Amino acid sequence: MSSLWAKNAIKSIQADYQRSADTHLIRLNLPMFPGIHLYLKDESTHPTGSLKHRLARSLFLYALTNGWIKEGTPIIEASSGSTAVSEAYFARLLGLPFIAVMPSCTAKRKIQEIEFYGGKCHFVEHSALIYQESERLAKELNGHYMDQFTYAERATDWRGNNNIAESIFRQMQLEPFPEPTYIVMSAGTGGTSATLGRYIRYQGYNTKLIVVDPENSVFYDCYHQNRRDLCGGTGSKIEGIGRPRAEPSFIPTVIDDLIQVPDLATIATIYWLEKFIGRKTGASTGTNVWGALQLAKQMHDNKQQGAIVTLLCDSGERYLDTYYNPEWVMNNIGDVTQYLTQLPKLNGYE
Repeated sequence: MSSLWAKNAIKSIQADYQRSADTHLIRLNLPMFPGIHLYLKDESTHPTGSLKHRLARSLFLYALTNGWIKEGTPIIEASSGSTAVSEAYFARLLGLPFIAVMPSCTAKRKIQEIEFYGGKCHFVEHSALIYQESERLAKELNGHYMDQFTYAERATDWRGNNNIAESIFRQMQLEPFPEPTYIVMSAGTGGTSATLGRYIRYQGYNTKLIVVDPENSVFYDCYHQNRRDLCGGTGSKIEGIGRPRAEPSFIPTVIDDLIQVPDLATIATIYWLEKFIGRKTGASTGTNVWGALQLAKQMHDNKQQGAIVTLLCDSGERYLDTYYNPEWVMNNIGDVTQYLTQLPKLNGYE
C-alpha cells in the first residue's frame, strides 16, 4: 500500500467526499397519526443518485487500504444495479476499468448510468449466478472482485466517521423526538442495517432497528428461523433489496425485528408517496415506507408518540419502464388497488 498511485487514489476519493454535502432529512406530516413524526433520509441526492454511493466509496477505500487494488486493476462487482452505478463512478475517478455482473432484468436506466461512467455490463439470467460469474471474471482478468455482499458490513466504520447512522442522529438533534422510536431499513447486502444496528448499540440509544424484506427474499426466514443456510428459488422483484441467500454482510443479531412486505404493497406505496412529496422514488423506498407506516399505526393504536426514520434509497426515474409502467406492473407483480386503499389519506390525496 506504499505506492504513490494508491496514496493518490485514496486522496482523490477523500477529496471527492469533501466536495459532497450531506443528504437531506425530510419530515412528512401525518395528520392521522398525531404526535408521530415520520422522516425520510433522502439518499437519492448523492452524486450517483442512491444510498449505494456511501457503500461504493467505503468499498474502494477498504480495498485500497488492504492493497487489493493497484494501478490498472480491473474492478468487478456483482450487483442489481445501484451499487454498480456508484462503483463505476469511483472506478472512473481512479482511471480503472469496471465490469458489473448483473441479472438481465436489471432496469435499463441503471445500465445506461453504468455505461455513462465508463463501466461495462455483463449479464446473467438469474440473480443467484452473479457471485460465481464475478469470481470467474476477476480471476480471468486478474482483477479485483469487490464483493459488496461480503464486505459491506465491514468496510463502513459503524462507530461513526459520518456514516449514515451518525448523520441521522445528528440531523434529529433539534427535532421534537431527537431519539427515534424506530429506524426502518430494507436489506440488500445487509451492510446498512449492520451499520445502523451497531451504531445504535454503540451509542446506547433505545431506538429499535426494524428491517423490512420483500417477497422471494430469504432474509425474513433467515431471521425468524435463525438459519443462515437458506437459499431461495426465485429472485426478488423489488430491485436492489431482498436476496436469494443470506448474505455474509447480513447480521441478524443487530436487528430488533424483521417484517415482510408484500410486493404489491411496495408498489402501491411509491405511487402514494409520489402524490405526497411530488416526485418518484425507487421501489425499495416503498418497502421502507410501508413498513414505517405499519409501525406508525401500531404506535397510534398504543397511544404512543415519537419519531420513525426510514430511507429514500434512490430516484424513481431509474424505473420508468418497470415500476412506473402500469402494464409491466400488472404483468410482473399484479393489481395494487387493494393496497392503495389501505394507505392513509394525506392532505386531500387518496
